[in-house]
Amino acid sequence: MKDLLLRKYARWSNVSLLMVFVFVFSFQDLKADNIGNDKGRTIEDAQQQKTITGTVIDEQGQPLPGVSIIVKGKQGKGTSTDFDGKYAISVLPTDRLVFSYIGFAPQEVLVGNKSVVNVTMKEDTQQLDDVVVTAYGTGQKKVSVVGSVQTVKPKELKIPSTNLSTSFAGRMAGVIAVQRGGQPGADGADFWIRGISTFGGATNPLIILDGVQVSAGDLNAIDPEVIESFSVLKDATATALYGSRGANGVMIVTTKSGSDLDKPIINLRVEGNMSEPSRLPQFVDGVSYMKLYNEGVANLGSGVLPYSQEKIDGTAAGLNPYVFPNVDWYNEIFKQRAFNQKVHMNIRGGGKKLTYFLSGSLNRDTGMVKDISRDYFSFNNNINYMRYAFQNNIDLKLGEFSKIGLKINSQFIDKRDPRTGVKQTFEKIMNANPVDFPIRYEQETGSDITRWGGYLGGTDAAGTNPFSNLVAGYTDTFESTVIANIDFNQKLDFWVKGLQFTALGSFKNWSQSQTIRRAPLNTFGLASYKLEPDGTYSYVLNAAGEERPEVLETTAGTTGDRRIYLQGILDYTRKFGVHDVNALLIYNQEETSLNNIHHDQAFQRLLNSLPRRSQGISSRLSYAYDNRYLAEFNVGYNGSENFAKGRRFGIFPSIALGYNISEEKFFEPIKDVVSWLKLRGSWGLVGNDRTNAARFAYMSSINLRGRSFTSGVDQNYTKYGPTYTRYENLDLTWEVGEKINLGVDLQLFNQFNLTFEAFQEIRSKIFQERGTIPTYLGTADTKELGNLAKVKNWGFDASLDYARKIGQDWFLSAKGTFTFARNKILEYDEPVPSHPGLSRIGQRLNVYQGYVADRLFIDQAEVDNSVRQQISGNVAAGDIKYINMPDKDGKYDDLIDGNDKVYIGHPTVPEIVYGFGFNLKYKSIDVGAFFQGAANTSLMMSGFHPFGTQSRRNVLKFVAEDYWTPENQNIYAAYPRLTHDDHQNNTVASTYWLRDASFLKFKSFEVGYTPERFKNMRIYASGLNLLTFSNFKHWDPEQGSNPFNYPTQRVLNFGVQITIN
Repeated sequence: MKDLLLRKYARWSNVSLLMVFVFVFSFQDLKADNIGNDKGRTIEDAQQQKTITGTVIDEQGQPLPGVSIIVKGKQGKGTSTDFDGKYAISVLPTDRLVFSYIGFAPQEVLVGNKSVVNVTMKEDTQQLDDVVVTAYGTGQKKVSVVGSVQTVKPKELKIPSTNLSTSFAGRMAGVIAVQRGGQPGADGADFWIRGISTFGGATNPLIILDGVQVSAGDLNAIDPEVIESFSVLKDATATALYGSRGANGVMIVTTKSGSDLDKPIINLRVEGNMSEPSRLPQFVDGVSYMKLYNEGVANLGSGVLPYSQEKIDGTAAGLNPYVFPNVDWYNEIFKQRAFNQKVHMNIRGGGKKLTYFLSGSLNRDTGMVKDISRDYFSFNNNINYMRYAFQNNIDLKLGEFSKIGLKINSQFIDKRDPRTGVKQTFEKIMNANPVDFPIRYEQETGSDITRWGGYLGGTDAAGTNPFSNLVAGYTDTFESTVIANIDFNQKLDFWVKGLQFTALGSFKNWSQSQTIRRAPLNTFGLASYKLEPDGTYSYVLNAAGEERPEVLETTAGTTGDRRIYLQGILDYTRKFGVHDVNALLIYNQEETSLNNIHHDQAFQRLLNSLPRRSQGISSRLSYAYDNRYLAEFNVGYNGSENFAKGRRFGIFPSIALGYNISEEKFFEPIKDVVSWLKLRGSWGLVGNDRTNAARFAYMSSINLRGRSFTSGVDQNYTKYGPTYTRYENLDLTWEVGEKINLGVDLQLFNQFNLTFEAFQEIRSKIFQERGTIPTYLGTADTKELGNLAKVKNWGFDASLDYARKIGQDWFLSAKGTFTFARNKILEYDEPVPSHPGLSRIGQRLNVYQGYVADRLFIDQAEVDNSVRQQISGNVAAGDIKYINMPDKDGKYDDLIDGNDKVYIGHPTVPEIVYGFGFNLKYKSIDVGAFFQGAANTSLMMSGFHPFGTQSRRNVLKFVAEDYWTPENQNIYAAYPRLTHDDHQNNTVASTYWLRDASFLKFKSFEVGYTPERFKNMRIYASGLNLLTFSNFKHWDPEQGSNPFNYPTQRVLNFGVQITIN
């Protein structure tokens, strides 16, 4: 109880602290501005003051939110446009308004006698060049960027989801993302940049938030409304400055800063949504289950049928729920939909010296579990996920040339889950059939013990009651993440013109505390029953073990880590006539330590106590001649503590060239059609020090209690000796990726923007355990690691966007992206296989290995006359028939076994990801829709096969609707003949269970309305995962092979956004 009160106190203390910041800064700013304005104000000026209103749009007629509007020459006097591009400001007739916005040329307007000032902002090449954020947060002119950098507008990431990564798929060319589940707080997508190039190390990209590396979980917690810019660095030129960390690409996120405004702008967004599974597996009822199970027993000739006709008839008639149970486990445990809420507020403002951006948000997600634990215990263990996120950014000018900034990102997660976990509950539902026991039996008179239903023996091996396992406990988890950055910028023009120095120091602390409470379960099985003369049933139960009082048992633990990061940048930028020169010199170092080093093994405790360290120096030199001819050279020199001396540092260079053809004079005649055309190409080396091996894998490892021998008269003396578990290899080092990128940027009619890029990477020195050392040398229990493998990854990505104003009231924009990435293993340390299909060389990563199925056997005669299948058990009519594969000499044997496996299907990670959508606005109504798809990907249906050896697993409806029988000798039936055990011939991975996992989703939709009388308010409704189009119907194909994960959610969301300025 005390912990709960402290947690709630901490939670509301943070909310209260944010509110204090908001109001203190707001009122101080207003007060300062008012005083400053009053000093020079005359009575005459006050009388001449008038309010000017207007709308600011771009050349396509699209309203521009956040345009800065200041009164020229009057410090602190200004405002900004709302999200409809509208503004209002009090000025004098003699005042001049200056309109400025990133990417557009500033405009200056004399007020005069006007009461309405509408402005159309025009794109300015020089300013548009400054929009792109590249490595280490530095800005590069868009016209001068020669690396592969994809930017996305933060508003495109606003969908009704708790996790930011859910919005990635299809919206950013080059980014492949899949969402495997929908559990609150754990429904973020897995994502990769341009596919996967390794199997021996990390494949996820480096994520940089405000200059500091963060985890995918930290990224997911970022609210789109606090993001200023989002860039994806894809090729070696863009990522080379990160050296040994940049091989898998880089995502750079920069949060918003304050603005010099007359008064602060407050944005408030409130949302509520309901979520439900997008698609669920369907099970048979109890009567059908028993008939199918009996049939499976009969097919194996295993003796007496387990389900009598009496039990089948009694279940069908619903005679007694305890003697003849028929439990729909899913509907007993889960409700149809969950309800969730979100509140976000931010305030932006400041003056000439100090600016600030303060943001706070609250997300509350509830799960689909019914509040059933309250009926049996004194707690509610349904999922309750609460996340509090705060972003506080303050910048202070110390003078004309100096500036200091403080950014604090803090996230607090307070969640409750069922102790067994909801994902495990889905699996237990599959493994619990509807008829073997009820949820619980009647309470015994005079006893307060709940008599839960279960098999006699009551163990998981014999079958688990998913209901009782779910309700009998919960896990409370509290996580806190605080990232504090302080940066200092000093312009050094007084020393060298164009030179500036930036220093960054960051501290991150993550901690987690967890409390697990579990009530003992008293499980009972039905021993016998009797039909009484009055037509009712009496029954006798046997307890599975001794009865235990239902008192909660408690365990608890804490963990965490902390990270210190230091960075210094010298930046030189000058323009000499038509020559643009930029040079960077960067130093960085990082140290990460665990807060909790506890572990069962002493060696692991030692490793946990040692901080992880990295260090690096990087530099960049870029040159542009007349914005036409572009060149850039980068080099990173980085070190990692994970390797031996002499192997810890490496050099990672890159070079890129670009040609802005549209800047040539000969191009002028066609500029009305081809507005912009740039060709670019790059080559470079990048590294990856995040291997799959343990820390300090170059060192040998010895197990002091390794192999043993036994002696003595009674053979009762055992002596253990030391055994190598890993041999030393001082030559181990990081993976190296050689990347090539060719790209073209094209703009047509000032409306269509197209980017197309082709890429290739050769990833070498991939970590792998040697497979060519014979075990007879005594190395069976010993690993020998090496940089042995090589993978090729290639493909292309493209994006197209379009914007146009139609008439006076309509505006249309559209966007599409396409990404294709394929890999192939070029080198792999393996013994020469007896059959070519077993070799991994030439294969793709994440592809299934299995048998090639022909069809089902027609009858026993065909079985007898076919090649013998030695997979498992006896093969009979209705079983899967496999194809015999030739050996390395092209010869066929008379046996189908493990040597006949080959690599089948497409990878589990899609090779193709695409997306397209549009936004349409008519006066005060706006509509947007987005579709996202994936192709060239497969799933292997597994975990669903009926019955099983250890438990009587449930049956999916599609199995019952079409399976092989002597009466239905369909050799392509959806399921082979039924057997009551795990008949591996029919359940092993093969093309029979391989499915095309391609899909197209109606990913998101939103419609909004801005009332005429309340221009600062927008009301909207939106949806997520609305429809799925796929040939695979049994569950959401995006979930992959596991049908019993927490299902992805269909979300219907309603919200209101209010801007106060």
